[in-house]
Amino acid sequence: MMSETPLSHFDAHGQAHMVDVAAKPATHRIAIAQGRIVMNNQTLDIILAGSAKKGDVLAIARIAGIMAAKKTSDLIPLCHPLALTRVAVDFDTDESASSVTCTATVETVGPTGVEMEALVAAQIALLTIYDMCKAVDRGMTICDVKVLEKHGGKSGSYVNS
Repeated sequence: MMSETPLSHFDAHGQAHMVDVAAKPATHRIAIAQGRIVMNNQTLDIILAGSAKKGDVLAIARIAGIMAAKKTSDLIPLCHPLALTRVAVDFDTDESASSVTCTATVETVGPTGVEMEALVAAQIALLTIYDMCKAVDRGMTICDVKVLEKHGGKSGSYVNS
């Protein structure tokens, strides 16, 4: 019998393992994650004008974020593959800060949460913006990536303050 450790992905002997969620009830779970990319003013102008050589930057970044959420268990070794019921990736631009904020909302009905899927969606969407705009701005910075909220499951709700 293994004793519970503070980090759920390690057993009592310190060995990494995938957490057994078989006995956990399936509940509606939601996670919202956010991140931001800061860039030169000219780069944001290109994004807003839709004149990037590779196409509509935010539309492609949205699709990349959605696809990434669905592939999270392929990227994070101990994540469970989940049947996602909803993935939404939204962007807010701030011309005064010359930045784009990405908010990813992920939902499922299952025995484990979707925080990792939301974090991966937001970060891959931001990386896609970087990839599409790096020809004009290699100094872009991705920052402030965090879980904003999570709801559902035994631990209930969490709201980042």
